[in-house]
Amino acid sequence: MPDAIHTIAFYPGSFDPLTNGHLNIIQRALRVFDQVVVAMAQNMNKRAMFTLEERQALVKACFDDEPRVSVVIFDGLMVEAARAHHATAVLRGLRGVADFETEFQMATMNNVLAPSLETVFMMTEKSHFFVSSHLVREVASLGGDISPLVPEPVNQALRERIARK
Repeated sequence: MPDAIHTIAFYPGSFDPLTNGHLNIIQRALRVFDQVVVAMAQNMNKRAMFTLEERQALVKACFDDEPRVSVVIFDGLMVEAARAHHATAVLRGLRGVADFETEFQMATMNNVLAPSLETVFMMTEKSHFFVSSHLVREVASLGGDISPLVPEPVNQALRERIARK
């Protein structure tokens, strides 16, 4: 009998902040993959609320009891970072049709750069279709209750960050 393949999903994103939609994708991915590497890089097109290190700590806090989830920071090409972590697939969450075109372009480019690295799309559950990190930051900054949209460590960190401003 051949050795079992250890499957590792590389889940890149800015996660600024991690939402319940992201959490849901990671939890469901653990049913499909042996390990999920949550990978974050600075997105130059977005103004971050949290530093990379703060985001890393928040994601770790949400998965402190799950040894199959690791959280890393990377720079450079995502496919190179995925290969460095021995990923067998790149995991991407889709909220709706609007996400598909951008994700399809990125997946095609990644396939050109790293043909052996598969991209796996996973739809968020319907209760999370409308949630984005951008909207969470905006609602939180205007004093709205974002507790149903984010894990508790993120909710607390957002409230503290906004209170300091």
